[in-house]
Amino acid sequence: MGNRAKNSDIISEYLDTLTTVKSYLEEQIYLGFSETQINRSSQDDSKEQSESSIVVYNNMDEIRSAVESCQLCPLHKTRTNVVFGDGSEEAKLVFVGEAPGTDEDKQGKPFVGKAGQKLTQIIEAMGLSRPEVYIANVLKCRPPRNRNPKPEEIETCEPYLIAQLRLIKPRIICALGTFAAQTLLRSDKRISTLRGRFHTYQGIRLMPTYHPAYLLRNPKFKRDVWEDVQKIMAEYS
Repeated sequence: MGNRAKNSDIISEYLDTLTTVKSYLEEQIYLGFSETQINRSSQDDSKEQSESSIVVYNNMDEIRSAVESCQLCPLHKTRTNVVFGDGSEEAKLVFVGEAPGTDEDKQGKPFVGKAGQKLTQIIEAMGLSRPEVYIANVLKCRPPRNRNPKPEEIETCEPYLIAQLRLIKPRIICALGTFAAQTLLRSDKRISTLRGRFHTYQGIRLMPTYHPAYLLRNPKFKRDVWEDVQKIMAEYS
């Protein structure tokens, strides 16, 4: 029985390691490291996969143009406007949300509805202004009826966000809500577990916290967000 349990633990650790390595390698490919390969069954297949996954952008206008012409998932059929991002391209602090809502879809700018007003209040409480930071979402198009993003939509759209972050090179990322935090951290943990401490994303300090829309429905969590924000402020300064 002892050997069987020990073997089971070894297998479990092995599978966990494989999952971690696979996630890491996939992220490296998205970031443009062409020497990284996953499951190279043939040289031609690997080259085709690498070339289709890696896109190098020289500036934000190139990324915006790619997003505006993107038809890689069905969301392009139902959007009114692409919601690309807004703020300083030299920002030290970037806020990343989940996806555009109704107001954002109409105006083509992130966080302009009630949740956006709450985010603006948070930014100003930090002694900053919206033009000083950068605000974006994982998805650039609004999901119909504001439903949760689907995994395939996140997989399709995330490279655009990664490209934005590579150009901005922020010191700190604030991930707003479950989907943004889970996507960037490659985690399935709840936001209540992830928040409150810094994580690392590609060498960047990342603080997950509750989404402003969540605060509108659950104001009792404002104290938690303020604690997270104070840690960001200390790191920022």
